[in-house]
Amino acid sequence: MSTPPTDRRPEGEHEVKGLAFRDDSDGSGEGEREAPPPPPTAPKRRITWQKLTFLPATLVALLLATWLWFQQADLDEISRNALSNGQVSKALWQHVELSVISTFFVLVIAIPLGILLTRKAFRKATPLAMTIANMGQATPAIGLLALLVIWLGTGTKAALIGIIVYAVLPVLSNTIAGLKANDPTVLEAARGIGMSPLGVLTRIELPLAVPLILAGVRTALVLNVGTATLATFGGGGGLGVLITTGITNQRMPVLVLGSVLTVALALLVDWLASLAELFLRPRGLEVGT
Repeated sequence: MSTPPTDRRPEGEHEVKGLAFRDDSDGSGEGEREAPPPPPTAPKRRITWQKLTFLPATLVALLLATWLWFQQADLDEISRNALSNGQVSKALWQHVELSVISTFFVLVIAIPLGILLTRKAFRKATPLAMTIANMGQATPAIGLLALLVIWLGTGTKAALIGIIVYAVLPVLSNTIAGLKANDPTVLEAARGIGMSPLGVLTRIELPLAVPLILAGVRTALVLNVGTATLATFGGGGGLGVLITTGITNQRMPVLVLGSVLTVALALLVDWLASLAELFLRPRGLEVGT
């Protein structure tokens, strides 16, 4: 006896206009559920322990090795006179003062000037300003200092002006480049919602340009520390006094100490500037945060 045909279809299969279809889901609706979103990843740490410890440890080891070498070095009367009576600490402090003061004036001059040269009314003056800044850095530092000494006489003023002129270019060029790199559509949208020109500058343009500006400031800082060694030729003091004393009198311990302190100070300033660059960078510009 034959069984009567049945119209029952397999589970998940249905007919539309005479055509049979099968659902991919198992009938429980689980196939239509979206995959769960991936768990949020923790933002990357701006500063790692390697960044905080490697360079300081290297500098401590360098200074310790120099001190141990001095302990067994045979210092004659000329070397002792050059290093006694607080001469080393005085030269180091003068060097720090020259670097800090010159960097302050570089920032006061270069950043506002860079902002001004990116405004529509002053853009035509940009080539002239960049040419003058390029001339300041293209001139050999010792020659520039000699010209300033002839004009202003010996002293700290001539040394500071020479250092400032020499370090304006990186901050000025990076400020202009950072402001010009901003997306015009973002700026137009800010103006479209009613922000004033000053608000667009302070809340949109400058924060977006911060990474490039900080890179220029870091370069200027290291340049200033290196150029400040030449201040001794203009009567400005600094660690260059120890270096020139060691060279002219052929006293290796004095020369080594002045050179090591200059290198250590330049590396320390660059390290501090790199930390400031990481701290001051807007979080919205970081990838993966």
